[in-house]
Amino acid sequence: MPYVVQPGDTLLRIARMFNVNKESLLAANPGISTVNPLFPGLLLSVPAQTAFIYRVQTGDTLLGIAGKFGLTLHALMNANRHQELKQLQPGALLTMPCAGSSRIVDGRAEYGQRELMADAESLAKAYPFLQVEKIGASVMGKPIIAIRLGEGPVKLHINAGMHANEWITTSLLMTFLEDAAKAASFGEKLCGLDMQALLQRVTLWVVPLVNPDGAELVQEGLQPDHPHAQELLRWNKGSERFNKWKANIRGVDLNDQFPAFWEEETARRGTDGPGPRDYPGPSPLSEPEAKALAEFTAEQQFDCVVALHTQGQEIYWNYRGYEPPEAEQMARKLGKDSGYKPVKLSGSDAGYKDWFIFQFRKPGFTVEVGYGVNPLPVEAFPDLNEEVRLLLVSAMEAARSK
Repeated sequence: MPYVVQPGDTLLRIARMFNVNKESLLAANPGISTVNPLFPGLLLSVPAQTAFIYRVQTGDTLLGIAGKFGLTLHALMNANRHQELKQLQPGALLTMPCAGSSRIVDGRAEYGQRELMADAESLAKAYPFLQVEKIGASVMGKPIIAIRLGEGPVKLHINAGMHANEWITTSLLMTFLEDAAKAASFGEKLCGLDMQALLQRVTLWVVPLVNPDGAELVQEGLQPDHPHAQELLRWNKGSERFNKWKANIRGVDLNDQFPAFWEEETARRGTDGPGPRDYPGPSPLSEPEAKALAEFTAEQQFDCVVALHTQGQEIYWNYRGYEPPEAEQMARKLGKDSGYKPVKLSGSDAGYKDWFIFQFRKPGFTVEVGYGVNPLPVEAFPDLNEEVRLLLVSAMEAARSK
């Protein structure tokens, strides 16, 4: 099947769209590679999806077979147009098309602003008790959204995607949100906990992608018509590879932007100016992304916050002695439930967690998801998802018990 590359496409996004694997897409298009970005207008050949055969059993119906394999009735009938399907005969062989993911959130490829906005809309339709609102905009005008789940008096906030090359935290957080909403909707348990009961005690507010401009740059590379192309190339020392970029599109590290001993962090970093990482900016909250998150936090007066980053499988829970007495015990619970290591950190300032603890004297945690080198590979998503699910359910339970 021919496919014309569109703006924002990557190999993994195309593979996800057609439900094929990256290797088969590369094999069908030997002229492309995983190193260089795809350019709009390129014509690709997409291999056919695989299928398998099912032998009809006594009592089977088309609708029942479709449901058994997670297919729509239309997809099943379309794959067997050559057969008479009005009267199924036991022993007849049916072609079963390869089913796409039955989930709304799909973590098999890069996950950025366009996936987030589409999934937020779909989740709100599937689970009308979710609330989606815009809390600000990025440098390039992309909406920064927050999503609420639950009606409890205790407010827990979780954010992700603050560092550009840590964008996998966004798909992990959205996957968790979908799992929690589904469990609450159908009266199911998640990691052994009754989500309906939990969400009567806890209100969960998530900001899945704090740095949409940076995530786009890491995932899609620098396009020739990018409005900040010349500056970005200069800040990246002339390299067109942006896989190590952590900052926002103005070269500011958003997790060094918060007013908690910001001057000391600036002196410690010693960076000359904008770049891929570690530049705290010209002043605290100079960047619209950090400002939006700080204002939202102050408005909501959260009881507890969790900031998802990568990597290290660690939980940072303290800040200069300003953390409340229960913070260490909560960190130990998160560590016990997830397998991550609680760490008492020093020599770091101006982060979101630091500012929250300093400003509100409430529990705040930075969680370093996974282990390896950033950006963590998409192939690690299933394992990371298991870790994050356990940890975030534990965070909800710990918040409820405060």
